[in-house]
Amino acid sequence: MNKKILGIVGIRSGSKGVKNKNIKFFAGKPLVGWILETAKKSKYINRLIVSTDSKIYSRYAKRFGAEVPCLRPKILATKDSIEIEYVKHMLNFLRKEENYIPDIVVRMLATVPLQHTKDIDSVVSHLIKDKEVDTSIVIAEAKQHPLKALRIKIDRNKKKYIVGYFKNTTKAIASNTNRLHLPKAYFRANVIATRTEIIIKRNSLIGKKVKFKVIPQERSVDIDTNLDFSFAEFIYKNIIKKKKNIN
Repeated sequence: MNKKILGIVGIRSGSKGVKNKNIKFFAGKPLVGWILETAKKSKYINRLIVSTDSKIYSRYAKRFGAEVPCLRPKILATKDSIEIEYVKHMLNFLRKEENYIPDIVVRMLATVPLQHTKDIDSVVSHLIKDKEVDTSIVIAEAKQHPLKALRIKIDRNKKKYIVGYFKNTTKAIASNTNRLHLPKAYFRANVIATRTEIIIKRNSLIGKKVKFKVIPQERSVDIDTNLDFSFAEFIYKNIIKKKKNIN
């Protein structure tokens, strides 16, 4: 295989919910170290880069075997920054400075630490084996079905009420539908493999033809708060670690 496959992880500083979230210790090592170690074992990814605005974060990334060719501009590292922008920034830098243009970009998140290398390799393989596929993503079944979602509605008197998120009625609140009778719903588990040409042409990480890899919910935990840290560590110690010992 001669394809250039770039793995990229973004870790901006300045997290408000959890200070220094991306380098906070999780189950014995910095959070970002988990996804970097997982990505390093990939049989497809042949270059691994971290995009960060922090010199301190940069040192953590390099400790776990990733490159940090440049620091991300602060304007691309705010809470309102759009993800595609830091990916494009790195691709532009690599093209101009090194004449390096990857065939496939694999975007991963430090905040989803419990994924397996096989999850990453599975979505990359979809693009290698099928030229018609633009993008492939890792997904997990939704813990709560979105058809039962609710939202707050404010009436003309500025009073607040609860209604169904999609149908704007109260039926969703009193729904008697068993979730087993609903079609399964999924959410991204935050590994996206896409062709570089899609990023350039569509200004997006997602193309028109998207394949997927379904993983168990315990591998899809996304950490955003201190509660998420505790929950994820519980999952790791009581489910994932035990499975490893059994296998």
